[in-house]
Amino acid sequence: MRIYGIVLAAGQGKRMKSKLYKVLHPVCGKPMVGHVVDLLDRLACEKRIVVVGHGAEKVKAYLGDRTDYALQEQQLGTGHAVLQAKDLLASEEGLTFVLYGDTPLIREESLREMIRLVEQESAAGAVLTAEMDVPFGYGRILRDGEGNLAGIVEEKDCTPEQAAIREINTGIYCFDNRKLFAALAQVTNENAQREYYLTDVIAILRGAGEALLAYKTPDWTEAIGVNDRVALSEAEAVMKQRINRMHMLNGVSIQDPASTYIEADVVIGSDTRLLPGTVLRGATVIGEDCVIGPNADITDSRVENGATVKHSVLLEAEVGPEAAVGPFAYLRPGAKLGEKVKVGDFVEIKNATLGAGSKVSHLSYVGDAIVGKNVNMGCGSITVNYDGFNKHKTEIGDDAFVGSNVNLVAPVTIGKGAFVVAGSTITRDVEEDALAVARERQVNKPGYAAKLRSRLKNRKKEEDE
Repeated sequence: MRIYGIVLAAGQGKRMKSKLYKVLHPVCGKPMVGHVVDLLDRLACEKRIVVVGHGAEKVKAYLGDRTDYALQEQQLGTGHAVLQAKDLLASEEGLTFVLYGDTPLIREESLREMIRLVEQESAAGAVLTAEMDVPFGYGRILRDGEGNLAGIVEEKDCTPEQAAIREINTGIYCFDNRKLFAALAQVTNENAQREYYLTDVIAILRGAGEALLAYKTPDWTEAIGVNDRVALSEAEAVMKQRINRMHMLNGVSIQDPASTYIEADVVIGSDTRLLPGTVLRGATVIGEDCVIGPNADITDSRVENGATVKHSVLLEAEVGPEAAVGPFAYLRPGAKLGEKVKVGDFVEIKNATLGAGSKVSHLSYVGDAIVGKNVNMGCGSITVNYDGFNKHKTEIGDDAFVGSNVNLVAPVTIGKGAFVVAGSTITRDVEEDALAVARERQVNKPGYAAKLRSRLKNRKKEEDE
């Protein structure tokens, strides 16, 4: 059976009170409409059509060529919105899902169950429903005496008896594609809102003798449609919980799920431990047997098996196997740490590669550099990479030793096995196995400290008088 998808994303979203188009607001790091289109991808839909209106160009810029687009210039209701996809889809054989771009919590399992029911019963369509204690704002599901779907009524058109029904319409449908568009041609706007309702398709198909089904999801949160910032936070909380649960069931230990935030596209290997305060964002990939946290903030980075990251920030960085980062380190874009590298407290790495076994233990900056294997960078050592106009590269060979408080003024090369004495400012290349000293000779003046203190004391006395 061929599967198609229509995503309704034309509403402006005024209640969001935002300059950002509603369906582009992120939930767990991804725009809401992205979650919905990803779901259609997992169903292997042959065609995905996003109906756009306000903010069309921004939605297209985000989704690109992943979908086709239909424009709804006037907001005349959900039925009218679906009808805009007619030229792209009406002639196709198969099943078509109608989804909303602001319902990011719909689960793949529910859509697959709808497909199964429609195929099993040879039905013209199915609607996803849920039962809510407070169904305010949702259309109500009407059932006949045998419990079968009899219709859907929008809340604004409900009688008092219908308004008391707790089973609601999530707005998610699965239709025989050709029957959907045939029924849409008969929908009118004779209702309180003077709009063309997609829900009227149910009554039209039933009137033609077609079978219509309702699948009630056991998870009412699938019905959450995001129309304001409150609902956005609710959707974020539900998805966060789902994501954490999924990783834990896949073998990841999360010590405190309430304080751990993982975005939707993050990948984590088994037997990794996430400690409180961990934040994993974007396309981050964490390997197996890692310890992440406490208070690690990692974005679009890769951490290999057995590595540890604590109290540190990583952005577009790579951490090799069994490497150790932190506490209080900052790995900026282009930072690449090899196997068993150590980056310690108050160290910043930017656009630099550190070879296996190298150490930058504390209070250092390494930028625009290539550091070999088993190199020691002493406390306070820095690569001076910027001359005020351009960035320059520092290269350090394998087994080199860079002492504390050393300035390596780029462009400069430190040869393999070289030794740079603490306190040096290096402006010229250092050959392999050479020792480099670049500091003034120390001068001691006996008794001068007492004279200096006396002079300063007298000066202070004169100023006070």
